[in-house]
Parts: sequence; C-alpha cells; structure tokens
Amino acid sequence: MPEIDITDKIGYTLLKKGIIDFETLEKSLKMKDSDENKKNRKNLGQILVTEFGADHDSVFREVANLYAFREIYVADEKIDEARIAFVKKLVEALTDQQREMMVQAKMLPFKYDERQADKLVIIAADPTDRNLPVVARSFNVKKYEICYVRLKDLQTLMEKIVPAQNEFLKLLQQEEEVKIGDGTGDESVDEQALEAEISKSALVNLFEGCIVEAVRRGVSDIHIVAAEGNKTNFMFRVDGNLQVWHCQENTMPEAVMAVVKDRTKNVDRFEREMSQDGFIQRVVDGHQLRFRVSIMPIVTTEFKNKFESIVIRVLDDRKVITDLEKLGLQGPARGFFYKAIGKPQGIIILTGPTGSGKSTTLIAALYQVIDPTVNVLTIEEPVEYIIKGARQLKIGPKMGFEQSIRGILRHDPDIVLVGEMRDKITAETAIKLANTGHLVFSTLHTNDAPSAVARLYKMGIEPFLIAYAINIIVAQRLIRTLCKICKEPVDTSEMDDLLKFGFSEEDLKAHTIYRAVGCDKCNGGYKGRAAIHEALFFTKQIKTIILNAGEKVDEDAIRDQAAKDGMWTLRRSGMERMKEGSTSLEEVISSTVEDD
Repeated sequence: MPEIDITDKIGYTLLKKGIIDFETLEKSLKMKDSDENKKNRKNLGQILVTEFGADHDSVFREVANLYAFREIYVADEKIDEARIAFVKKLVEALTDQQREMMVQAKMLPFKYDERQADKLVIIAADPTDRNLPVVARSFNVKKYEICYVRLKDLQTLMEKIVPAQNEFLKLLQQEEEVKIGDGTGDESVDEQALEAEISKSALVNLFEGCIVEAVRRGVSDIHIVAAEGNKTNFMFRVDGNLQVWHCQENTMPEAVMAVVKDRTKNVDRFEREMSQDGFIQRVVDGHQLRFRVSIMPIVTTEFKNKFESIVIRVLDDRKVITDLEKLGLQGPARGFFYKAIGKPQGIIILTGPTGSGKSTTLIAALYQVIDPTVNVLTIEEPVEYIIKGARQLKIGPKMGFEQSIRGILRHDPDIVLVGEMRDKITAETAIKLANTGHLVFSTLHTNDAPSAVARLYKMGIEPFLIAYAINIIVAQRLIRTLCKICKEPVDTSEMDDLLKFGFSEEDLKAHTIYRAVGCDKCNGGYKGRAAIHEALFFTKQIKTIILNAGEKVDEDAIRDQAAKDGMWTLRRSGMERMKEGSTSLEEVISSTVEDD
C-alpha cells in the first residue's frame, strides 16, 4: 500500500478501521487541500460524507472519539413533553437566521448538565462544524458543552422541535386563489386561457409543494386526478391506502395536468388522448430523488373535456433495503431463501400483486450476491432504483425489452435480474440462463407460489425445464403494522373469532393479540408495513410432481407436498405477525385468502 500522510489522524483511523479504503482517503485528502476547499473550509470528515458517501455516523463517531467529544445516547435519555418544551423554548428564542444556522449545523440544545447546573449540553451530529460555537453563544448561557449524537437520533428529535417547512406551500398560502374558465367552453381546449392559468405560480407551487410533502410523509405514490366541476384531486398512497391530500377547485384540470407535464421529462404537454410515461428528478431536503410519472386519459360525465389521471411513483433510494435480514423473512422462509440464492445457478422468482414489495426483496437478495468478481446484469422496464455493482441495461426505442433479453446471453453474465417474466420469450430466456450456469432473479404476477408453476406451464414452458431451472418461488404481501402508541389487546369476546381463524388455545395463552385503535400519530391505528412470505423451495418431491404433470399442473399436490416440506402459507405467516403483536386479525384477513 502506498504511504499516506499519517499526520491526518482521522483519515488514518478511518482507514485502519476499514470505514474507508485507501483510494477514497487519497482522493478526499486531495480535495481537502484543494484551492476550492479553502473557500468552503470543509474538514476531512465532512468531505468523506458529502462527496464520497461514507456513512455519517461511522465517520463522526471516530471524529468524536479522536477529539474527545462525549457521546450522548438519546435512547438512554428521558424524552418527555417537559424535555421537548425545554428545547423548544431555547430554539424559539433564536432569530430566524440563527435557527436556520442551527438546522444546517445539525445541532440542538438538549439539557443542563447534571453536575454543573449552569452548563448547557448541546448535541450535534458533526461536533466539528465551524458554526457550532456561533449558534451555541446565541443560547445566552455562560457555559456549554458540545456532545456527539447519532444523526438519525438528532433528526428524529429535530422533526419534533423544528419540523421542516414546505416553502412551496407557504408561498401558495400567500397567493390569491387562481380561478379560470367556467367549464362552458366547447370541446377544444382554449390554449390561451390555459396558458394564462399555467403561467401563474400558484399551480407550480402547489405541485412542487405536493412533491416535497409526499417525500417527507413517506408516500409511495401521488395520484393527481381530474374531476367534474373544475376540480382536481391530489391523493397520497400511505402504507398501501389512498387518502386525499388536497382538492384544487375552480381551476381547469387541464391546467393542473399541463403544469405537471411541463415539469416531467419525456412527455408532451399538448397530448391528451394517449398514455405517456416520463420521470422527474428533484433534490428534497438535500437528497436527490426520482419520480416515475404515468399519464392516462380518462372519461367523466363532462365529455367535452379531455381529462387525465396522473400517478407519480416516489423512488427514494434511501428506502432501498440492501440487508436481507431487514426484510424480516420468517420461519422456514428465511432458510429456504438463503439456500436458494446460495446456489451457483437457477431461478429465484418473487410473485405477488403490484405494490407487494417484490422488487424490494429482489434487490435486497441481489445485494447479497453482488461481488466485484461477477458480472451482474439487470433488465428492467423502467429502472426504478440504481443498484451499485450491477450493470443496468437501458431500455429505449432502439433497444426494447425483447432485444435486450436476447442480447444478454452474449454479454457474458454471471447473475441476471429480469424485472418480470411477462411472456414465453422472457421466461424461456430466463430458464435458458438458469440451465447454463447462471443465477437468475425475476418476478411473476400470481396469487401464490404454487400457482406460479401453473402460470409458467400455461405459457408453454416444458415441465422438465420448470422443475430443474427453479430454485424457489416466494409469494409476498405487504401488510400494515399496528401503531405502537395506540394498539390495544383484543377483548375476550373476540377470542372465538381467533380460534375459528386457526389459533389454538395455547397460542392465545402464550401470545397477546392486538387490534387497531387510532391516534394522531398514525393512520387509523396503523403505521408502516411488514412483509409476509410463502416460500416454495424446489425439493426433489416438488420436482417429481411437476415432471409428472399431464395436461395441467396439480397445484393442490404441490401445496400439500410444500406443507410437508415445512412451507408456511401467507396466512400462517400473517398469523405469526399477529403473535409478534405487529398486526391485526382484520389486516391478515384482508391480505390473505382462506387455505383450501
């Protein structure tokens, strides 16, 4: 290894502990000593985090240790209403400029020291930020101490003390309501009137504010739907359910749609009679995000108007799970899945309806096998998340999905992700790859794992190819999880329902089953989602059943054999979630079907 300047202690420490590699350190030291950085005055830790994507807490915990900053563990502290009120009082006494500087410096006043009553303890995610002393003096205390705290803990506290403002919605409130048109025009859209509407900034602020709000609320999809009476509904999908966020009234829906189209790449604002797909890129709260946009014409009772529906998928790379353990695979599904992806070849198929988290699981699985020694190729249409270490093929007018599927065989792959086995050509190619020494990941739209076998058979794939190419088929659903604050144990009157559902009396004695209540911190008693799985591992017995298929695959025989092999059904997986106390009977019933 080449020599480095060990006078930079933090760089040497991070290198020694394996937090960064030598190449990253070398580049970051050059950047630190550059003329450009003399203006910005960023230290090495800040450069590593902002420019090279190093983990914030791994870097600044070492910085804090090196410079003897005490670390405070927020989980060990009593964060009650009194503590929140104390911090808020100090923060509200600051000027707007000081408060903004405090947020930028990632710091908060926290408490008075137990040993020195006049010393204020200030927590910071980067204790070396040069603006810390400036803001600290603004609290008007004689003494203060800067302590290091994890960034995530600070952000959680910051959201309670200084919730981020949506500047676009703030501007919108200051503007007059926009009104245009009375809906009595002829079939053709008055483009001049429309242009006058679009040019007003209110609609732009509404749309940009909508995007920011969606990201901050953890929304998966934004729906913008034209309605009769010069109305446009803005809806958010949160934890799988749609809810109205805003209704724009007294405004031509065409104007709202035009504003969205103008800010979307690859779409035509003046096209109102065909479907269009595009994308948007924005930086929200310092993070680069992408949004996939789908536009479809719709029919309403107002036939003279050309109304449309827009659905925007929020693609937040921060939500990508790269650790398979965090998916929460339960019981035998976990062992089966690891065994399947550990094989040198074969297909891993994820199945389930749209929005069931199939792609999330596949990407997490792919990260377990990505390695600099293998060529990982992906064919997706469209590409949703950037996967580090994989070559993601770009589907476009000059290279369609079918062409890329055929071409991939000549591109020397080791591992392949095929977004979806949508037809016989795709399925045959995936199977050909699996049978020639490649590991293949893909998805299929079926209700459960055994029916995926029947689906491939109906596509025209030979039974012996199905039997020997597939390692595992995993059916997946996302179920809403109960709010930890307001959930309550079920009443004794509901015990009969639980017994009829399949629980034993021993289960009910050993576990507390909860129900949804609802509070101001959740959505009708639920907050967040968890996955349930049905993992059909291809044992010798399962392969034999498929090989003996006549005119059709015997799904019931596969189900029975899989149960003998230890497979949990989706319903059984949901019942385990109930035993954990993380979901309710109603949610499992609505997400799974009765086992025949």
